[in-house]
Amino acid sequence: MDRTFIKDVGKHDKEKIVLKGWVYNKRSSGKIWFLILRDGTGVIQCTVLSNEVTEEVFAMRDILTQESSVEISGTVRADKRAPGGFEITVQDIRIVQISEEYPISLKEHGPDFLLSNRHLWIRSKKQWALLRLRHSVYYAICDYLNQNGFIRFDSPILTPNACEGTTTLFSVPYFDLGSAFLSQSGQLYLETGIMSFDRVYDFGPVFRAEKSKTRKHLTEFWMMDAEAAFVEHDENMQIQEELIRFVIRAVIEKNTEDLEILERDMESLKAADAPFTRMTHAEAVAYLQSRGSKIGDKDDLGASDETLLLENSTVPIFVERWPKETKAFYMKRDPENSDLVLGADLIAPEGFGEIIGGSQREDDHDILLGRMQDEEMPIEPYQWYLDLRKYGSVPHSGFGIGLERLVGWMAGVRHIREAIPFPRTIYRLEP
Repeated sequence: MDRTFIKDVGKHDKEKIVLKGWVYNKRSSGKIWFLILRDGTGVIQCTVLSNEVTEEVFAMRDILTQESSVEISGTVRADKRAPGGFEITVQDIRIVQISEEYPISLKEHGPDFLLSNRHLWIRSKKQWALLRLRHSVYYAICDYLNQNGFIRFDSPILTPNACEGTTTLFSVPYFDLGSAFLSQSGQLYLETGIMSFDRVYDFGPVFRAEKSKTRKHLTEFWMMDAEAAFVEHDENMQIQEELIRFVIRAVIEKNTEDLEILERDMESLKAADAPFTRMTHAEAVAYLQSRGSKIGDKDDLGASDETLLLENSTVPIFVERWPKETKAFYMKRDPENSDLVLGADLIAPEGFGEIIGGSQREDDHDILLGRMQDEEMPIEPYQWYLDLRKYGSVPHSGFGIGLERLVGWMAGVRHIREAIPFPRTIYRLEP
């Protein structure tokens, strides 16, 4: 008999099926015992009755341990009281392997213990739901971009130079060519792609050798970078807003069960699917100062500032037109005020902070060259990047989304170390 997945059990009411999976839990009461089975697609209760199975099968209640792998034959039975609305009346159990004593029991454990056992922790119900949610967010981002004219254009992970500053680079030996660096962002390479494909994106791991200890930082994380030709600052923000609202709707539609397991406030998530607020950096600073923040006129926003700024907002806020001192050399200056750049950070509500950084890029060769010289950047390693402004340069913009930060907000999980299968931080390289 072919295997049935738990997610499909409802299609087989009153039919005999075979399930394959792992023992999540069990409990016993006299001549009946219950086995809670999980198989990667869901969890279901299997009822074992002494008068409907052999003595050998019934005796497995004393043999099976948490995470033992089994194959169960039984009949599907509708039951409104059961999670998912169905249970299995067991006829036979075949043991695949009896698990040794499982280190992660169904009780509370400390975060360090759980992270050290991450290879096992991902089997737990909330981690299962969270990583399924990550899958949906990843594909929702790709679906939006694919439907809106963006082409997947993969940038290299090994690079000869920096994108976001040399102090946060991981260096690796590279044969006889000296050192290479793990990519901080695919943005500079993506800008080459727009001259061929108009709109491009990449999606993959990036690396920051930044000794940050906050709940919002990892040394290895996943980033989606997108670039678009003939798109200027305001349209760039519009694309970002449409994308995030698309992701919200996709998650609510496809991951209701996961959101319930994670105890996510879905009404807050639904409320965020509305027109986003826009304010300038100067307006944000003035508001924060009025609320007691010590932020300066040219300062970046700290985590507490982001939380304070959105304390009464149900939707994300774009903070745009930043002081040039706070942003990268490639951002285009505001034509109305050359001390500002046409950049924007998108900050999520509920204290989840920045989830997107983007800007219009400088498209004038001489201006960009002069800026690099002013910042004493080496020109030769970036000559290929300057070349883009010599051969058919156009106005263009782009943005980057940190996948784990976005997943954390969607899931309502405060520490992004749970939003990636195996987190890498300044204190953790294993498992």
